Amino acid sequence: MKKAFSLISILLLMSMVLLAGCGGKSSKAGEKIVIFQSKVEITDQMKALAKEYEKEKGVKVEIWETTGDDYFQQLKTKLSSKQGPSIFTLGGATEGEQLKSYEYDLSNQDFMKNVAADQELVIDGKKVGLPYGIEGYGLVYNKSLVKPEDVKDYDSFNKTLTDLKADGINGLGLSQEAYFLIAHILNTPFALLDDPAAFIEKLNNGEVKMADTKEFQEFAKFMESIRAESYNPLEYNYDKQIGDFATGKTAMIHQGNWAYGMFKDYGDLGFEMGMLPLPLMGNDKIAVGVPSYWAVNADADQKEIDAALDFLNWMTTSETGQKYIVEEFGFIPAMTNIEAKDLDPLSSDLLEASNSGKSIPWTFNLWPAGIVDADLAPATQEFFINKDMTGQQFIESLDKAWANATK
Repeated sequence: MKKAFSLISILLLMSMVLLAGCGGKSSKAGEKIVIFQSKVEITDQMKALAKEYEKEKGVKVEIWETTGDDYFQQLKTKLSSKQGPSIFTLGGATEGEQLKSYEYDLSNQDFMKNVAADQELVIDGKKVGLPYGIEGYGLVYNKSLVKPEDVKDYDSFNKTLTDLKADGINGLGLSQEAYFLIAHILNTPFALLDDPAAFIEKLNNGEVKMADTKEFQEFAKFMESIRAESYNPLEYNYDKQIGDFATGKTAMIHQGNWAYGMFKDYGDLGFEMGMLPLPLMGNDKIAVGVPSYWAVNADADQKEIDAALDFLNWMTTSETGQKYIVEEFGFIPAMTNIEAKDLDPLSSDLLEASNSGKSIPWTFNLWPAGIVDADLAPATQEFFINKDMTGQQFIESLDKAWANATK
């Protein structure tokens, strides 16, 4: 009897261990998700949001922290070793292409219907990235010195710069940093093309030239106007560009919504500001882009995928999740169903442009790696140094710089 009882006890114990093991696997797949994201400044906020979700839904959310600047390499290693997170960050189309076998198709998810026009990440026709939030840039302008009708096309733009110069005010300020000098402003002619990605691919292959394309020919005229009527940006860094605008010495700067925080050091500016489009070929849209996207690991089992989808839905539709996105993360929502209150004037104009479809895309993420600092910036510096160089010759020099970057 004792032996039989002992044998039964052992069998029961083994059964319990096996059941516990199965239960643990089920729990991991269906009742736990892991989030690995690249924006280190919101790590603590993400952990707090995870606790809110767990309290409300009973599903554990584990937040992995990145150990440095090599987030993407860490992510690739984890995914390839079958130890990938449930939800991860994509930085744009290039990263999206590299990891497309791990990206779950979000196209049919209800929460994707709330994404602002053209702000989701699409790879091979599938919506695979839910935007974190938006950023954007254009002509940040002093409303006491400039009105929207003053910069609606090239003629009005050039006249405004000329008139302001006559009054002792700098019309439009760029600054010497590579992206602020050329990358952001050069985005506009690319973004106005019917198919920017196709054009960039042909440009990479030497099949087209910017100098032969009307959008860039018009851009050349704008750059000539800026050089003739405004200060030399090579003599201005970002801080000085901001300072001259804040003190009324410059009427407009080509900058993004991120610049607003710089004005706090100047107290009450004494004027209101807003953001307008660069009116290249009558463009009336602001350049809006998404720095990062949320993606779901298609390599996970379906229970884990479903749990990840539920988390993203909750984060973007619940009152708690929306509050975190706006107030804790500090994002400008890329979702039309999220109301953002108390935004600064630049972010407010940006959000309005995004939600109304009055936006053009960022294209520089499709440019050859390293081209801005190594090739385009030196060509632009030469344009501002050599006053005899025409705008058309400048675009031709950008073509040469591009060819050098794609050797």
